[in-house]
Amino acid sequence: MISGYFVHLLIIISIYLILALSLQLSVGFTGLLNLGHIAFYAIGAYASALLAKAGMPFWLCILAAGLLPMVFAYVLSLATSKLKGDYFALATLGFSFVIYSLALNWTNVTNGPLGLPQIPKPQILGIDFSSNINFLFLAITLAIVTYLVINMITISPFGKTLEAIRDDELAAKTLGKNTSMSKSVSLVISSFFAGVAGSLFAYYLTYIDPSSFAFGNLIPIVVITVVGGLASLPGTIFATIIIVLLPEPLRFLGLPSSLIGPGRQALYAIFLLLILLFKPKGFYGKVDLE
Repeated sequence: MISGYFVHLLIIISIYLILALSLQLSVGFTGLLNLGHIAFYAIGAYASALLAKAGMPFWLCILAAGLLPMVFAYVLSLATSKLKGDYFALATLGFSFVIYSLALNWTNVTNGPLGLPQIPKPQILGIDFSSNINFLFLAITLAIVTYLVINMITISPFGKTLEAIRDDELAAKTLGKNTSMSKSVSLVISSFFAGVAGSLFAYYLTYIDPSSFAFGNLIPIVVITVVGGLASLPGTIFATIIIVLLPEPLRFLGLPSSLIGPGRQALYAIFLLLILLFKPKGFYGKVDLE
């Protein structure tokens, strides 16, 4: 029982890590306050779940879960190309509400508030990932791949361009950089990995519904990026572990289930407030919050 509980926590940490690393690329390295990240997560989850229930192989499902959010991200980047700062944040927030509404009301596809049950567990090269131990190895492998790819992007010349845009977009433009295209590419790459995280989430729980992708579910991911430190991938790993484990003691206090959810949100808020007061850059941050 205990080992199964820790395996579950490690799987959740791996999924959250993929989601947080991808958000770090757009927020920490590019300076885009992307509040629509939960929407890409939802698109990936639903795309993967629908294809899996139709009998499609795992590799096709997870590829679609990454590519479909990229299409939405590219369209969103075109629509918001003239927006900056708070206005960009509000636009992406609106996008997340649109996707949530579609998941809730497009009942012919998403089954609405009833959700999609009985999502089959993945099988790869004859290996069955129905057991949590096997699924853990799959989740950790994808988390490692995500870290390596995003790290490679951030240390590349393109990654340095993104940091220049974050620090001073006008200066980057004067140096001849196509800042609009760079921000669009950053958002598109970020959305791909968010979709992959959504696919893993759907496969792991074997059931998804719109409530899993409400805006409130983005709060822990945003807290992770701030606590770990903007533009810090190692900090993101550290913060993901802390944030996932932080509310777990509430399970053992005998509190009613109606209080556990609000209690988790309160802990996140208090922890974030303490970080902002005493370590404004987070644990390993390279840039200040503005």
